Order: sequence, then structure tokens, then C-alpha cells
Amino acid sequence: MKVPATKPQKRKKSPRAPRIRVPNSERALFTVDQARFVGVLQRLSLTGGSAVLSKGPIPPGTEGDLDLKTVYGKVSARIEFLQMGADGIPLAQAFRFLAMEASSSKRFEAATKQMEREGFSEDSPTSILAAPASEAIGQLLSSVRRLAATIVANRNTVKR
Repeated sequence: MKVPATKPQKRKKSPRAPRIRVPNSERALFTVDQARFVGVLQRLSLTGGSAVLSKGPIPPGTEGDLDLKTVYGKVSARIEFLQMGADGIPLAQAFRFLAMEASSSKRFEAATKQMEREGFSEDSPTSILAAPASEAIGQLLSSVRRLAATIVANRNTVKR
């Protein structure tokens, strides 16, 4: 008698934290080994994010600090840099949060929830793929402006 073959059970992935497209070319201050540099934030979630860094790529696994101003106050966190090419943007580098004080955590969570309410969540129905053409073009222009701002910041850093 043959026993029917069964498929191995796949491990269920935990749900991914909502990802927020960061508007307005928001910048953050990054610090690695006491060297400070600016990054233009691309995406944020409760677990990490991505940014285009004025300094260029940081080796994955490098730890550093992030300081970010929000409408709720300053957020400071310990981060670990991950791979380049995050979110399909060749110059964007991913990072994950390692530690954040309780006050920063509350401010950060409030700021991300506000951005979600304003329609910047990738899970929202107003994502660029579902948006009307005029809104999608506006988001594309915003992305181009962020990239241009990063290039200019990088040129200014190199000249010094």
C-alpha cells in the first residue's frame, strides 16, 4: 500500500511592517565611527528603512546612528546598514533599527502613523500604481527631486 506524498509545510512569514514612502526629500543625519553625513530618506517602517547617502555606500553589517527630525520631535536610533539597491533604487541603502529609546520610539511611531494617514503607505490604495496619472507624475517628480538633492549634497561634500 502506497502512502500519499505530502508537501512539506512552509513556514509562514511574519507580516511585514507597513512601509512608508518618505515625502519631501526628508533628510536624516547618519553617524558612523564619528563621521557624520546626510542621507535622503526613501522608505521607513517600524523595523528600518532606506536612504540615499551623501557619503556613498557603507559596508553591509556596519553599525551607526541615525538622527531624524519629525513633527513630533527628534528621533535617535542605533542602526545597522544592509544591502545597496534597496527598493529598486540603485543608490539607496537599506538599514534596520537595532535600538531606540522609548521617547524616540513613541515619536517615530506617531510620525509613521501620520504619514500612513496622509496616504504615503505602500499598502494604501493611493500607492503610485493605483494613483491617478497626475498624482503618479507628481510622485515621480518628487523622487527625481530627491535624487537631484542627494547628488548636489554629494558634490558639495566631495568639494570640501
